[in-house]
Amino acid sequence: MKDIIDSYPEPKPATTTIATLLKRMQNKGFVAYNLMGNSRQYYALVAKADYFSTHVKGLIKNFFGSSAMQFASFFTTETNLSQRELEDLKKIINNQIKKTKS
Repeated sequence: MKDIIDSYPEPKPATTTIATLLKRMQNKGFVAYNLMGNSRQYYALVAKADYFSTHVKGLIKNFFGSSAMQFASFFTTETNLSQRELEDLKKIINNQIKKTKS
């Protein structure tokens, strides 16, 4: 936990805050730990991409009526993306379309 707290900029969160978050994540099956003397070494049980994917799908379902189109429209209009970022996003979408055609 000390390493986690040390990774934060000032003002650092309270130890109890980090302990609570880790406990909640453990209870939900996202992290586990190994005991090392009096310390715990935490490790992820869920890959970041899997965790993120699940939450984005939930966000689309709960806030955009399961419509990826409404989410994309909101995302591209409300996040003030630059022309460069929109072009990069377009490339990602075009590459994904090519993959699904194969």
